[in-house]
Amino acid sequence: MIKKKKVLALITARAGSKGIPGKNIKPLAGRPLIAWTIAAARQSRYVDRLIVSSDSADIIRIAVERGCEAPFVRPAPLAQDESLSIDVIEHAIASLDEQFDYLLLLQPTSPFRTTDDIDHFLDYCIENDANIAVSVSKLKKHPMYMYHIDNDRLVPFLDNRNVQLRRQDMPPAYEHNGALYFAKIDRLLQERSFNTAGTMPYITEGIINLDIDTPEDWDYAELIARKMSISP
Repeated sequence: MIKKKKVLALITARAGSKGIPGKNIKPLAGRPLIAWTIAAARQSRYVDRLIVSSDSADIIRIAVERGCEAPFVRPAPLAQDESLSIDVIEHAIASLDEQFDYLLLLQPTSPFRTTDDIDHFLDYCIENDANIAVSVSKLKKHPMYMYHIDNDRLVPFLDNRNVQLRRQDMPPAYEHNGALYFAKIDRLLQERSFNTAGTMPYITEGIINLDIDTPEDWDYAELIARKMSISP
């Protein structure tokens, strides 16, 4: 609880993963990937209830063993590649027998997000009266340098004609890093998105920004965990 408001932490972890089969329960430095997120959330000063939404019996079993609740099984239609996150969130909220004020959405693919990261993020959101907030990281490459290929020619995503492309002259650009999502539940159910005109940015730096999506990301995460002797 924070400022007498109840916080629901929701971990979303479906079975399907094409890039890294069984990713959410694959051992990272000897621990199932989802265990990293569970460990960080369980120690939060503010989280009142921690649940997982999954269609996988194996994910649910491991999550429960690690101290996370699994009050339901996610329906198959909400566990497809094209399933929308907001539909998964709405199902989770509707399936519970109690009401909460705030939602903290956590993805297992950000294993180096710590308890301090979570609590500092929630402090920031409450102190700034955020309706919706997401963690972002600074892009290494500015969008002005990005292209797609059309008829064997480079075509910029943003018009950079007659622009002197000097990195130091460009304003910083940011991207969602997938580590932390916050919302007042009533506002999220109204907006049905974390991408709104009023969404607040929470800038993070360092290894929290690693979002495991590819085998190369996984290898990098293993190196980080071993080098820093990190384990949940």
